[in-house]
Amino acid sequence: MLTHSDQPHLPPIDHCTVPRPSGAGVDEAVFHAIELMREAATSRDEFVTGIAVTTRCPTHEEAVRAAAGRSRLTIVDEPLAQLRYLRFSGRLPAEGTVLIYDLGASGLTVTQADCRTDAILAGRHSTVVGGDGHDALLRWRLAHDGVAIDRPTSCAYKEALTASPVVTATDPRTHSRVVLTRSDFNELVTAGIHHSVSYVRQLIEETGVQPQAVALLGGCTRNPGIRTTVEGLLDLPSIYDPEPEFVSARGAVLMATQLPSARRVRGVRFAGKPAVPGPNGVSKRKLVAAAAVTATLGATVAGLLVLDHTSAPGGTHGGTNPSPMEVAGTPANPLNSK
Repeated sequence: MLTHSDQPHLPPIDHCTVPRPSGAGVDEAVFHAIELMREAATSRDEFVTGIAVTTRCPTHEEAVRAAAGRSRLTIVDEPLAQLRYLRFSGRLPAEGTVLIYDLGASGLTVTQADCRTDAILAGRHSTVVGGDGHDALLRWRLAHDGVAIDRPTSCAYKEALTASPVVTATDPRTHSRVVLTRSDFNELVTAGIHHSVSYVRQLIEETGVQPQAVALLGGCTRNPGIRTTVEGLLDLPSIYDPEPEFVSARGAVLMATQLPSARRVRGVRFAGKPAVPGPNGVSKRKLVAAAAVTATLGATVAGLLVLDHTSAPGGTHGGTNPSPMEVAGTPANPLNSK
């Protein structure tokens, strides 16, 4: 995602989604996304001053770090980036803990964190439920009614149902049509959402700490029916950003541009039950594009770069080239899972 670092809440200047090629590592898709955002910046007469990537686990961090070679970049633990942006947007409670329910194409990641210290109490990831699975269910439902569509088309219909209660699906070969409602889609995914909530409850039992709210993140939570179901089953106040799939990237933008270049970005994680403690404009505009690494049923990657806008009249850049940022580490231990 390409955006101004001092105004990450505004609509992105540019963004991209890069599917992970079959059999390839996550680093290949990450650096492809980075290159696309570099090209987008160049077309706007901007230049890249650094790169920041959010990762979910140490395995992804090491893959990105190894592929980076001599290139310097900032690697940010994804939950920390999410907490940072929720705090920036005024949605994060000041005290207590928050449950992050991140439902994207790759599956579900649930994390419980302390709102004041950003300590990660526990976290888990599952591919049992996710956007790719929702797409498959939608294709199965339409095929049953005589309409055959491919994966990108099913994804487009799914996203259309987040804004409209009704869409008409058309078979490109036979031109057969089926009317699909948001209620039809919600019926397809309800069992998976119920399963995901039981997964969340297990996490809360593991920490022994009742969260103050649930933050609904990831592209799937754009669907009003999914949000309503999760809120009702968990019976917790909800936190929702209008663009939930960009929260990780925007948080990493904030962290990368505010940290000294040599500082390592670390998250504190607990293995057991912890004791939990009770934008003005600037003259030199910065642009940030971000890449968040995620594993998937088919694995998708969305991205993050840090750019400095210092264009002089006539399209030339003034001043000296900025120094690149150092690689920043993430916790050595993975998310706790059972």
